[in-house]
Amino acid sequence: MVIRTERAEAIMAEDRRESIMDLEEVEPSPVDETPLEFKEGYFSSAKDPEKAAQHPKRTSTLGLGGHNTIWYLSRIQKYSSYVFTAFAGAHIANTSIIPLVTRSVPESERYLLLTRPYYQGLPMEPLLVIAPLWAHVISGVALRVARRNLNAKRYGAAGNEKPSFFSSYFWPKVSGISKLGFQFTPLVIGHIFINRGIPNQFPGGQSNVNLSYVSHAFAKHPVISYAGFTALLAIGISHITWGWAKWLGYTPDQSTKTGGERQLEKKRRWYVINGIALAITGLWMAGGFGVVGRGGEAPGYVGRMYDQMYQRLPLIGKWM
Repeated sequence: MVIRTERAEAIMAEDRRESIMDLEEVEPSPVDETPLEFKEGYFSSAKDPEKAAQHPKRTSTLGLGGHNTIWYLSRIQKYSSYVFTAFAGAHIANTSIIPLVTRSVPESERYLLLTRPYYQGLPMEPLLVIAPLWAHVISGVALRVARRNLNAKRYGAAGNEKPSFFSSYFWPKVSGISKLGFQFTPLVIGHIFINRGIPNQFPGGQSNVNLSYVSHAFAKHPVISYAGFTALLAIGISHITWGWAKWLGYTPDQSTKTGGERQLEKKRRWYVINGIALAITGLWMAGGFGVVGRGGEAPGYVGRMYDQMYQRLPLIGKWM
């Protein structure tokens, strides 16, 4: 009888552990707003109107109350991408579309000089490039942490032990757009370092950076240049295109249709989004590779200075 009782208790304990694991393995989909069950005083205010009147809902002087951290981080990530997209539009015009029209690097330089204050001057460059870029990246990371903490608060009570911060149970799934963003971040940082960080170490600083600077790299180091720019353009444009599709509610998973129509709609959206990304990538490569990439080496002192700049690259600079 004792053996049966111990066996029954062991089976029940095992069932409880499996139930807890099942609860922890659920992949929740956090929403922007805090659920009602987590809002302090929700039930008491409904039952006691007089008490609720004594403690009115507070807002800031700007009227920004009533939203949680996830709501604000989501807006920062979204609207920062608007500004960076505007810069990307100007950048593709200077580095691809204008060279395609002029078919000449020296001729295209004249148009680049007109926009130099927006690329390299204060305060436009920090406002259009640096601030939106870092706001987008930091808010994206912070958003994942905030959603992880919210998931742990909602579902962590199922276990007996306090959940670890690095436990995979509570972290939201990494979407395809986020994966592209994680890959794009080091590429764009490297691009900024090559075109801003290194030139600032030489006389003239950023004024030395122009289309000839890029043409020189393609002429002297074609393998690294083509590989680097291909990865930068393909991953970056895919991330931006899919990100805009998400903001506009056009990703395949955002389809509102049901049944067989939903599958067709998802497939159609997938082809449209990737088709747009491919078209923009092809346009940028046509001008960047077809014209700027074939501009040749810079002559004389300028060419020697460019060689010294590229030799400052970490890891690969000593072979350049």
